[in-house]
Amino acid sequence: MQVKVDRVDKRLLEHIQRDASLSASELGDMVGLSQAACWRRIQRLEESGVIKKRVALLDGTTINCGTIVLAHVKLSAHGRAHFDEFSQKIEALPNVLECFVVLGDQDFFIKVAVKDVYDYERFFFNRLSSIEGVAEIRSAVALSQIKNETALPLSNI
Repeated sequence: MQVKVDRVDKRLLEHIQRDASLSASELGDMVGLSQAACWRRIQRLEESGVIKKRVALLDGTTINCGTIVLAHVKLSAHGRAHFDEFSQKIEALPNVLECFVVLGDQDFFIKVAVKDVYDYERFFFNRLSSIEGVAEIRSAVALSQIKNETALPLSNI
């Protein structure tokens, strides 16, 4: 569903994506709205689903979760039930930050945050490979991060 977003909404979204801790008063000053008008717009953007949630981004290295592993997962069978079952299991794993259904020779692409390679080994054997229906896992450890952006481009709205 496409939501109507005007120029002021777009400016609000740009600021909120950079710093979600800004108050309605601060945001209003930045975009030329009163605190109340700004708050109403934010509420409308949240209720319409444009703003899914506001969060704090943590530095994984400071909380012993600084190793990122990217894994392609292939299931042994392709049926809606298998995809749904795998999806439910993955959603329950706190180390999995992102999971995508993908086209091609693999079925899922997941991003996993762990303490180190040994922690991933435990995760791999005790959690990921023990999910019923998993036929193959191809993992790659990220050595360094070139870009980590959470803000979506707003040029299309």
